[in-house]
Amino acid sequence: MKIPKYYSLASLIKRGRELAPEVDAVTFDLFDTLLVRRIHDPDLVKIPVARFIANMAQEKGLPWTWQQVQQLRDSIEQRHRRETGESFDDHEACYPRYIHEMLAEIFAADADEELFNRVADYEVAMENSVLVPRGELVDWLIELHQQGKKIIIVSDIYLPAIYLERFIQHAGFRSHVDAVVSSADTFFAKASGKAFPLLEEKYRLNRKRWLHIGDNPISDGLRPLEFGLQVLVLHDSSEMQRKSLVRRLINYSDGRPFWRGRALQQLMLPLEYENIERDDLYIEGYSFLGPMIGAFVQELARKCMEKGISKIFFLSREGYTFKKYWEASVPRIFPGKKLPEIEYLYVSRMALAGTSCAYQGLTQTSADIVFLPTGNADFTDVCRIFSLDWKPFVPHLERFALSEKTVLGHLHEGFLQENRRNFSEMLKDDAFQDEVKRQTRPANDALQLYLEDVGFFDHSDVALVDIGWLGTIQRFFHDAVSHREDVPNCHGMLFGATRGIPYPTTEGNHIEGIIYDKDRFDFAASFLLYARDLFEEACRAPHPTLNGYGLKKDGGYELIFRQTDDAIGEAEKLQDENYAPLQQGVFASAKPYGTAAVLLGYCLDDCRAWINYTLVSKLAFPRTKEICTIRHTHHLDDFHGKKKVAKTQAKAPRGLWEYSSLALYCSPFLRLRLFLRHIKDRLNE
Repeated sequence: MKIPKYYSLASLIKRGRELAPEVDAVTFDLFDTLLVRRIHDPDLVKIPVARFIANMAQEKGLPWTWQQVQQLRDSIEQRHRRETGESFDDHEACYPRYIHEMLAEIFAADADEELFNRVADYEVAMENSVLVPRGELVDWLIELHQQGKKIIIVSDIYLPAIYLERFIQHAGFRSHVDAVVSSADTFFAKASGKAFPLLEEKYRLNRKRWLHIGDNPISDGLRPLEFGLQVLVLHDSSEMQRKSLVRRLINYSDGRPFWRGRALQQLMLPLEYENIERDDLYIEGYSFLGPMIGAFVQELARKCMEKGISKIFFLSREGYTFKKYWEASVPRIFPGKKLPEIEYLYVSRMALAGTSCAYQGLTQTSADIVFLPTGNADFTDVCRIFSLDWKPFVPHLERFALSEKTVLGHLHEGFLQENRRNFSEMLKDDAFQDEVKRQTRPANDALQLYLEDVGFFDHSDVALVDIGWLGTIQRFFHDAVSHREDVPNCHGMLFGATRGIPYPTTEGNHIEGIIYDKDRFDFAASFLLYARDLFEEACRAPHPTLNGYGLKKDGGYELIFRQTDDAIGEAEKLQDENYAPLQQGVFASAKPYGTAAVLLGYCLDDCRAWINYTLVSKLAFPRTKEICTIRHTHHLDDFHGKKKVAKTQAKAPRGLWEYSSLALYCSPFLRLRLFLRHIKDRLNE
């Protein structure tokens, strides 16, 4: 008996439309026909469910691993299938029956209906996260239903129909389906042919005017043909090729860790009607920045749970993006785990700089930080950064033979080493420091009220999450609160730690870079330094920079944001509009990243080789078009003053991402030269 196979959706639908006038009812197979899975093996969905159950058990003090849970599930399911085979032709199992039995063995008296529903809801959610409606076929199904055809979905699976209906509802076409039938409810399956007489009787179908569509040559081809139905069997070579690629990448990953990140990205790719034309920036956000941020927040969660950190504060404007990505991905990656609380904290270097001086004064290190940006030259720049009024300092400056305009930055015209020594001596003067403390105390008091309001001091260990690079924000932040006895241990978690200035590490205050850390030699990861401004702008929150903290007359506090009605504000607005598609792509990748990570069980260490490869190829050896597409047009750095360096001073060498498109096109060895320079710089650190 020849089975009519069709090797593309177009040819199958064309033939189906020809047959449509001759039929009153159409039955569809569900999986791999109307819905395709992102994964090649449906059983991969069971692994996150096993982790979910094991995590819940461990929270109750029960020493179950996910491997033990999975083994128990498999053994109970196999026994149920054998028992079913003693009475029915099809060796089917019923999900609620064997999951109830499994949970009872793990949780004993705690295995109630509520627990089962939590597990079942999670499994349905995991299935929905990997199921994608096959667009063209679903469109045709809707067309048939609108023509008055009876549409029935029938599937051989261990899940009862009530769960299949949830998949179809999630896919968006439940209202166009008259009935859903699962072999788990009756143990009559398509594989033996027993399902078709059951459907005929229950729904009063005429087999001569009945069309069945599926993908299995036996269940959806031979058996319905034997029953006398018209049949269309889909043998989609492109879908088979896609699954083969996923299988191959995952198999490669077992022995070659480099391919793990590539396999994870493959599972994140949009399918069917998800795969629409997108802006180039959206694609870069989805495929380049998104997975990197995903690996960062996943490792952040793992470290915080390992260290017993009870709350995470996402700092600065970049923390907004990290928090939003966390919310969409991390709960998927760690199902059943008690995750730390999270909070977005309104801070910035400019807002915290002054508050850091309220109790300890202006330290030598803090003052030195001012002159790292080449645009800062004198005491007025010190006052601008630390929110000080320079006029009350005039007598103190005069006592040390200085003025507010005395050049203190070594790159500027008129710099004398003697003036810098005098400035350092002034920092040791108690009268000078008293004035600093007087001016900065109100802002510090307002900061304390804000931190008390968000519960900062209610925890013994907190994580402070920032993009990096020197750890300046955390340095100022800790200096502002370290005088309190109830200050928690501050664990700084940075996207990248360049450590240009040694950080004052203590047991209660330290930083570490997760994607890159200068203290952990990782040459490939160091290419993050090629485009630090890119990462800052890509992750920036959609609100103005925080300028400071103020006390209200009623005793409360207020957050003071920078005005946006000036040239800088307009530039920021233009930059936000420019990077809007990039951020959309980043956020769109969060849920797929979480799903792929939990399906494969991969973490940052698994994907680090791929991430490093991506950093090198994307930042050190990008195509000119990529640089022109991705790089930012404006970047605000409030720390950087506007004073020009002396002409006699050598200019800092340009980075690859600062060259014009013409130079990038016309200099064939430019990337190689800068790559070699980067090697030299890293080795000389």
